[in-house]
Amino acid sequence: MFGNLKLDGKENNWRHQLNKFVKANQRELAALSWGFSLIKGDSQDTLGIDIKPTPHFIACPKADLEKLNQNVNDHIQEILGVIDGHQADKEVVIIGIGNSQIKLIQFQSEPPPPICYQEIAAEFDALVELLEQRMLEQIQE
Repeated sequence: MFGNLKLDGKENNWRHQLNKFVKANQRELAALSWGFSLIKGDSQDTLGIDIKPTPHFIACPKADLEKLNQNVNDHIQEILGVIDGHQADKEVVIIGIGNSQIKLIQFQSEPPPPICYQEIAAEFDALVELLEQRMLEQIQE
């Protein structure tokens, strides 16, 4: 699945665009990440961005990520380690998915995610809608 992909050009362009989107929207993504952790509670889902057919947020269940890791001969083991050690009140972890590839997005926000969530003061669904609209504008195939 991941073995024979060209890492330059169009196949990899989504990664560059996703990086720019994350950089431009760190506070909002930190707020969304915290809101996601509040909604999901004790579940082991990770927030994800699926690029196709259009960029949108998804929940990535841990069991599905572990199965993917098995299917790709443990090539994403490090990503699972980051997810296991994730501290939602201090950092943002999001899985980007596009062109049969995944990308780990991880950063510490300033202020921390709970404060971003309070300061932005938007309902979770409204924040999802806002960020998905921005992704549509900034991330092109």
